[in-house]
Amino acid sequence: MLIRVDPTRSTPLAEQIAGAVRRAIADGGVAPHERLPGARDLAASLDVSIHTVLAGYQQLRDEGLIELRRGRGAIVREGTSPGRAALLDLVRRLVDEGRRNGLDDDELVALLRTAL
Repeated sequence: MLIRVDPTRSTPLAEQIAGAVRRAIADGGVAPHERLPGARDLAASLDVSIHTVLAGYQQLRDEGLIELRRGRGAIVREGTSPGRAALLDLVRRLVDEGRRNGLDDDELVALLRTAL
């Protein structure tokens, strides 16, 4: 799995890392039970802090896409569907676009409700 970050983008590096993994799960590039790159190795290859990588991985854990196990690393969870990962990525991009257009949380939620 190839993860790239662009430090010139306004999106935080940790979010870029999480987004790359989300997309890899969504397109089938990473399967359930597959181990993600180690945080130290990934940080070194991307030239970012290990804390940045861990923040991205923690975000994915909070979304229910991966498990973080001390000494075993990050593993894609069983039952993680590509559709869920793709939807989470789409929602993240929607929120980012809303923020760039000056919308706050309540306005974003109201906008989503109008689409229902």
